[in-house]
Amino acid sequence: MNIIDTHSHIYSEEFDNDIESVILRAKGKGLSHILLPNIDEASIERMHRLCDQYPGYCIPMMGLHPTSVDSDWKSVLQRMRPLLVQRKYVAVGEIGIDLYWDKTYEKEQKQAFIQQAEWAKELSLPIAIHTRNAHRETVECLRETGLSGLSGVFHSFGGTKEELQEILSFPNFYVGINGVVTFKNSTLRETLREADLSRILVETDSPYLAPVPFRGKRNESSYTTIVIDTLAKVFDISSERMAEISSENARRLFQI
Repeated sequence: MNIIDTHSHIYSEEFDNDIESVILRAKGKGLSHILLPNIDEASIERMHRLCDQYPGYCIPMMGLHPTSVDSDWKSVLQRMRPLLVQRKYVAVGEIGIDLYWDKTYEKEQKQAFIQQAEWAKELSLPIAIHTRNAHRETVECLRETGLSGLSGVFHSFGGTKEELQEILSFPNFYVGINGVVTFKNSTLRETLREADLSRILVETDSPYLAPVPFRGKRNESSYTTIVIDTLAKVFDISSERMAEISSENARRLFQI
């Protein structure tokens, strides 16, 4: 199978001791690319190093994660912006709004999200969106930015049928599905039955959200195949076809 993990943090310290084995396992499972979203300034060097170690296989994005936004967000973005023209990135990400843990910087998160979405429009890049307990706020920011000329993915989607339909009503927006779809208590499988297959991407969000039977353990990109197998059952198609469709979608969005 030809599979693209569209969202993975395998540059993080959890993989320092066995990254070569992690990459080999991914390749052995048929992964052709692993896309790496940035988190903050501290993660940039680690991400770049891995992409340089596996050029064309590990592919970077650039952005400031919402949980990394604080009172100094403007200065951080000023330092990040020049990086977007210094090397090739496939998206502006991981960006968005997260109101699950803390709402202290809600206003700043919204401002940082809009600013980075505007970068994406200027550079004709998609955005990788992180949203948690903030669907309405995220959509409002997208509308404020203007959906014309904007594309992207709602990474780690786990919302309602209504939220899914709203996302899919936006031209050129996708949903990223990971190990959550395999959880026994998840309603995501039922929700996705109403989705358009041409708008689905697969991801791991490694090292987080490992699928069953690895739930609670470190996730890695090779487990993308488990997500593929689960989605294939949801849509009553073969795993090979599911992999093919999701990879076509990823190549279309990220211009790989």
